[in-house]
Amino acid sequence: MKNSLRIEIGLLILRIAPAVMLLTHGIPKFKKLTGGGEIEFGDPIGIGPIPSLFLAVVGEFVCPILLIIGFKARFAAIPSAITMAVAAFIVHSSDPFSVKEKALLFLTCFVAIIFLGPGKFSIDGK
Repeated sequence: MKNSLRIEIGLLILRIAPAVMLLTHGIPKFKKLTGGGEIEFGDPIGIGPIPSLFLAVVGEFVCPILLIIGFKARFAAIPSAITMAVAAFIVHSSDPFSVKEKALLFLTCFVAIIFLGPGKFSIDGK
């Protein structure tokens, strides 16, 4: 296998795996946002629970879908990275590292996508 093909497969895995895993966190938030009724959600950055939930849905549901298909992937990785930074450094600021670790791993993956791009196995790469 050529080295460039290995790199492209690596970028594919780097893009899809964390996006799918983050999507599993975003689906319940999306259902909460669209389900009607009273919304109870944290307000980590002081903008109110509904705007905070909306931003979490963008970062954990909408953008991971774009990352999975590789459409505007560098741009889509930014809200996901910001959401994970808020989770790691604000929401879990006083928690032990083992609690912050998942958000930091997601953050690292999305920052890598911002710098490296989605690779040729994406809509952007076509």
